[in-house]
Amino acid sequence: MRERLPEYLKRPIIDTDKTRTVRKILKTKCLNTVCENARCPNKNECYTKNTATFLIMGNVCTRNCRYCNIGCAKPEPLDKNEPEHVAEAIQALGLKYAVITSVTRDDLSDGGAGHFAECITEIRKLMPDVKVEILTPDFKGDRNSLDTIIKANPEVFNHNIETVQRLFKTARPQAIYTRSLEVLKYVKENSNITTKSGLMVGLGESFEEIEQTLNDLCKVGCDIVTIGQYIQPSKEHLPVEKYYTLEEFEELKKLAEKCGINHYQIGPLVRSSYNAAELHS
Repeated sequence: MRERLPEYLKRPIIDTDKTRTVRKILKTKCLNTVCENARCPNKNECYTKNTATFLIMGNVCTRNCRYCNIGCAKPEPLDKNEPEHVAEAIQALGLKYAVITSVTRDDLSDGGAGHFAECITEIRKLMPDVKVEILTPDFKGDRNSLDTIIKANPEVFNHNIETVQRLFKTARPQAIYTRSLEVLKYVKENSNITTKSGLMVGLGESFEEIEQTLNDLCKVGCDIVTIGQYIQPSKEHLPVEKYYTLEEFEELKKLAEKCGINHYQIGPLVRSSYNAAELHS
C-alpha cells in the first residue's frame, strides 16, 4: 500500500478574480505553463500573485523522464509568434520577474536555444526592466546552444539536476548526470549569469547522496539550489519511496549550508521556480 500524502503537502483549490485573470491572459495568448502541464501544487498561490512559469515550445516532450507529468510524443513545429505572445502576457500580468521554461526539444538542431533567446529579446523590447530567469533542458551539452543562451544574457540560468547520480538513469534515462553539471559549469565560467539548479527528494536517495549532489553543484559554481518533495503525478510514474518530514527538510537546509550553498529554497512544496524573484534578489 502506498503511503498517504501528508497534510503539509496538500494545497487548497483557490479560485479568485486574480487566478481567473491569469488563466484568461494565458488562454488569450495560446500559451502553456508548467504550472498546469506539470500539475504544480503551488500554481494557485502563484496565480494569486499574478505570476506563472511560461512553458514554451509546446506541451509535449521528446524525452520520457519517469517523474514528469508532461507527455512524451512527436512535437509540433515551433510557433514563431510565441516569443511575442509571451512578452505580451508578461506585460499584461505586470510582472517584474519572468520565468521561462520549456519541454526538451531534441528534434531541433539547437535544442530550442534560439527560441529561448527570442523570448528574452521580445520581453526586453516591451519591458526593458523585467528580469528574466530561464529553466532549460541540457541541449545535449551543445556549447553553441549554450553560447546562444549566454549571448541573450538572462539574469538567471536554471538547469535542474533533478536527482542523485545513482538514480539518474532510472528517473532520467535520456539524460546524463555529469552532462548536466557540465552545462551549469560552462555557463558559470563563460558569463556573469547567476546559475541555479534543483532536485527532488523522495525517490530513494540517501542523505549522503544528497550531500554529494550538493557538493557537485557547489564545485561547478551553482549559485542557487532548490530542493522539494517528489509527488507522484500518476500510478504510471515512479513511486514515492519516502515523504520527508518537516524536520528532515530543516536538516537539508543545514546540509546545503555545510556544502557551501548560501542561496537556497528548501521545503516540501518547493519547486524550481517557486518564489524565484525572492531568491534572486
